[in-house]
Amino acid sequence: MPALTGQSPEALAAWLADHGEPAFRAGQILEWVWKKKVTSYDAMTNLPAALREKLAAHFPLTALTHTTTQGSADTTRKFLFKLHDGRYVESVLIPANPALYGETSDRRTLCVSSQVGCAYGCKFCASGLAGFTRHLDPAEIAGQVLAAEQLSGQRVDNLVFMGMGEPLANLENLLAAIQLITGPKTLHLGARHLTLSTSGLVPQIRQLAEHPQQIRLAISLHGATDDVRQQIMPINKKWPVAELFDALDYWNSRKNQKLTLEYILIHGINDDLEQAAILARHARRLHAKVNLIPYNTVEGLDWVRPSDTRCRAFRDVLKNAGVSATLRLEKGHDIDAACGQLRLKQETTEGLIAPAPIKAR
Repeated sequence: MPALTGQSPEALAAWLADHGEPAFRAGQILEWVWKKKVTSYDAMTNLPAALREKLAAHFPLTALTHTTTQGSADTTRKFLFKLHDGRYVESVLIPANPALYGETSDRRTLCVSSQVGCAYGCKFCASGLAGFTRHLDPAEIAGQVLAAEQLSGQRVDNLVFMGMGEPLANLENLLAAIQLITGPKTLHLGARHLTLSTSGLVPQIRQLAEHPQQIRLAISLHGATDDVRQQIMPINKKWPVAELFDALDYWNSRKNQKLTLEYILIHGINDDLEQAAILARHARRLHAKVNLIPYNTVEGLDWVRPSDTRCRAFRDVLKNAGVSATLRLEKGHDIDAACGQLRLKQETTEGLIAPAPIKAR
């Protein structure tokens, strides 16, 4: 049964009309859910009791049940949610870092999941350790944002779709969720505050380039050449670097949003300064900024984090070449905040997945 938080204003209005209810009730219901963020139908006090009963009989209020919050020393918080089929999904609420962004820390970014597990097997990531289970529906995606605001008591200012899963592999549901997130009658968060991170699904990048909203795009690159990237990103065998960059050229021709190249630094794999020089040439041509992220340890994977000195040297090659590059201090390292870790532990404990970690090399 679909959750109320997955209903668009149009779908809700149509349902009300089918059940003999006046059209203005749709606005009242949406305000209770998305603006006032109530957690029960009983709280919708300006609705007739009979309508509340009909709604409750047809729609669960939310698609998510909050089970766990992990708090971090850096004020990052990870939320674990249980879904209707007993599976789990997680979101991470991250405060801004004034040392990196030059601003006060009242900006809050939520890292949102789009799938249960992942089929793409990026070798640094916990999301794919147990493989792919299913797509999240629009209520399960948009509901993470609503739940994070309910649990934190704070407004989420920015969203990054780089939690569990490959967002562009679930593009239809993702775009429906984005309509709920950006809609004026729902969460009303500007599309420019949304970033989609992809491992490099070339056809979907081109499709998203035609989408009218000015959503931001980040590429999970992690290697500037095919031989290096293929060690980390299996998808590179299907869409190698040259094809990926052709799609990014097309993106730039259609969008007025600066691309971001995400690059996790892994000792002895992709952190040599020759890779930095090649990455700088790519980034300059694409007018892209680069986020450098020292590897965040994942239980079951044998990658090693480079030294801080090595990370700074890599960054300096980019900066000296005129590339906008940030060496991002990862948040939440003390709360298993790498994508999928908390869900992996929970589902292993419950016997939903086998405790068989995949080695990185």
